[in-house]
Amino acid sequence: MEPGNDTQISNFLLLGLSEDLELQPLLFGLFLSMYLTTVFGNLFIILAVSSDTQLHTPMYFFLSNLSLVDIGFTSTTVPKMLQNIQTQSKAITYAGCITQNYFFILFGELDICFLAVMAYDRFVAICHPLHYQATMHPRLCGLLVLLSWLISSLHSLLESLLLLRLSFCRVLEIPHFFCELNQMVQLACSDTFLNNMVMYFGTGLLGGGPLAAILYSYSKIVSSIRKISSVQGKYKAFSTCASHLSVVSLFYCTVLGVYLSSAVTHSSRSSGVASVMYTVVTPMLNPFIYSLRNKDIKRALNLFFKREP
Repeated sequence: MEPGNDTQISNFLLLGLSEDLELQPLLFGLFLSMYLTTVFGNLFIILAVSSDTQLHTPMYFFLSNLSLVDIGFTSTTVPKMLQNIQTQSKAITYAGCITQNYFFILFGELDICFLAVMAYDRFVAICHPLHYQATMHPRLCGLLVLLSWLISSLHSLLESLLLLRLSFCRVLEIPHFFCELNQMVQLACSDTFLNNMVMYFGTGLLGGGPLAAILYSYSKIVSSIRKISSVQGKYKAFSTCASHLSVVSLFYCTVLGVYLSSAVTHSSRSSGVASVMYTVVTPMLNPFIYSLRNKDIKRALNLFFKREP
């Protein structure tokens, strides 16, 4: 088959997680419930933080931004998958696929950036508590959020523009439930050397860089906690970053699990199933991780729901 750029007349086909027709109603109900749990769970976190003045601190400011990003991250992929299951269609337009890929990279990168920023916030709070208020002032917090959006937007825009230069073959089947960047590049009939180089460089720099910052922050945090003499003091210091550490571990372990499983099995369909962990499950669990053992969030939610209309 001769390669050609048929993007003007062709759709991409999202093969999804399973082609078994009997499983489609189960998948629809499962992912709909997970999506609604994710949206409402993260929305409650945002409402609790915004409505309680005692939570207007850097830690909860970053948490509310992370919750907003998690809603966007899940909303980029799951609604389209639910629509395709409901209509028994696998099609997504070329423009829709590029757009979905742009927002997936944007919110995924924002997730990584905010986790790194939150690690820095915990580092300052535990290692330099006397300078916390002076260091983490509102202007710096706003600047860190703005910088995260700027870096993520430019990265996702660059990847999307590089996709636009590719010519695709006439068979455009993506063995995934969303337009994943690597899968789209593999479908191209034209030279993808530049795309691969930018993709690998971006993953290493914008994925590994924040991870290195998180590991460095927690190495300093652990060192500071070990110097605390009382057991109660150690527990109190660790409890302030336990939720964030749980979210970081869950996110990075699931991402690494996806890439390791795909490298071992060489199966795109298996990779798609594993991707559910960090694209759907992790954003769904984040509100529970931050609220179940957090007295401030529980109190704010109770006050919010007890308010008279």
